[in-house]
Amino acid sequence: MSTVKYWQAVNTALHEELERDESVHLFGEDVGMPGGPFAATRGLRERFGEWRVRDTPISESTFTGMAVGAAMAGLRPIAEVMYFDFITLAMDQLVNQAAKMSYMSDGAFAVPLTVRTLCGGHRGSGPQHSQSLEGWLAAVPGLKVVWGGTPADAKGLLKAAVRDDDPVIVIESLSLWTRRGEVPDDPDHVVPIGAGLIRRPGDDVTLVCWGDTVPSALEAAEALAARGVGAEVLDLRTLSPVDEALILRSLDKTGRLVVVQDAQGPCSVGSEVIRLAATDGFASLRAPAAQVCPPFAPVPFAPDLERAYYPGPDDVVSAALGTIEGRDA
Repeated sequence: MSTVKYWQAVNTALHEELERDESVHLFGEDVGMPGGPFAATRGLRERFGEWRVRDTPISESTFTGMAVGAAMAGLRPIAEVMYFDFITLAMDQLVNQAAKMSYMSDGAFAVPLTVRTLCGGHRGSGPQHSQSLEGWLAAVPGLKVVWGGTPADAKGLLKAAVRDDDPVIVIESLSLWTRRGEVPDDPDHVVPIGAGLIRRPGDDVTLVCWGDTVPSALEAAEALAARGVGAEVLDLRTLSPVDEALILRSLDKTGRLVVVQDAQGPCSVGSEVIRLAATDGFASLRAPAAQVCPPFAPVPFAPDLERAYYPGPDDVVSAALGTIEGRDA
């Protein structure tokens, strides 16, 4: 094990996958000579050359379309979309082409495409650079969506995505970019797509989280433990396909559910988790499920407003106690 920063884990994963498989190529804005806008691709062009680590024009639709075609032709491209918000510019290529190609060709074409993108929430990046749009992509058949909340998962999920024969959207967190954590040194260690993880066991309430909200959920669980409440922290890690079996097992044990997310509530991944609890898990519920999320409004620029906008550990504690006590804490 090595203790490294989140961005260093991403950089190592890219190095290892480019080294492992010559069909892996990297496309994106400033991924070559500059080493990436946030240093995630530092050193890759020098090691693997401009043919495999290729700077592109500022056109997400163009280089994502190029990556889809490259994947169909037998390569394993990684396309970097600088901010998650900018993925909207490549939705036709992802939603109408990559996601459907295998289905429409009756399996004649696979699209082993990885799209890396970074969520800028909690960084004062404003309403056009901070959006959590994972629910949009998770709703598309044919796309897999993952989001690591630790350096180890950022590395392991990215490596799994590159090796997958289907298109995978890999979301990374700028708010966690310099957070340190233990990461396996084994270059063949991957985090299986579709598998959630219990980060902290508990018997009283299940806290479902992913990405940016993993640290908040763990901090809330510590605060709840001081009050005698055992909170089970369940990190989804994969948002499509979601680990329904793990959610239902945890809910069967605790009987209470709180979903913590940085995306707005309506039509979100959290809404889908609550739907699962209210249908397949209904017999296990001892209290209404709760969703802790921002208001239905754009992310504000001002630091004080942004801090108020995003839910924090205190909000999670309040929601968890509310499910147990039947009232707000």
